Amino acid sequence: MNKNIPNILTISRFIFIPFIIIFLVRNMYLLAFIFLTLSALTDVLDGFIARKFNLITDFGKLMDPLADKATQLAILITLALKQSSDGSPIIPIWILFIIILKEILMIAGASFLYGKDLVVSSKWYGKATTVTFYIAIVSSLVISYFNINTRFDTYLYYLGLAMTIFSLVMYFKSFYTKGYLENLHNNLKK
Repeated sequence: MNKNIPNILTISRFIFIPFIIIFLVRNMYLLAFIFLTLSALTDVLDGFIARKFNLITDFGKLMDPLADKATQLAILITLALKQSSDGSPIIPIWILFIIILKEILMIAGASFLYGKDLVVSSKWYGKATTVTFYIAIVSSLVISYFNINTRFDTYLYYLGLAMTIFSLVMYFKSFYTKGYLENLHNNLKK
């Protein structure tokens, strides 16, 4: 049972997603913030418990970043569809498209590697990107809750976007240096 605690915490983050989205759609920004904070705390806690008690599993290595991405993408899509006080989307749609494209590439690559018994775990730059987007999302919630006219969160999304591109380049560089891309190329030729 102890081995499953980090995985249960990871799964709980998937359960928080619909609640966060419902609160965002209903302009209940404080409740969305509370559930987002609970989700982030379970993220920190599952990683801490897994490392501290040596409970790291392949399931956790795969599902933990997937839970992060699912949470972020669901919130980013919702915020891109919502309008700010000036009538523009809270997040520019073009930023969302680039993020989604990067995530599709990462999921495709991770799926290929997972099928080859090669699990790719999160790296510092992926985690830094996640944290940057969480800060940007929280900034959007604060701006919306307090009806602040200055959209300083946009700059945080630009920073998150730059970090997203950097992460994608670094992951592909890592795949290349480990020979995974060559292995993929050879398998596709068969």
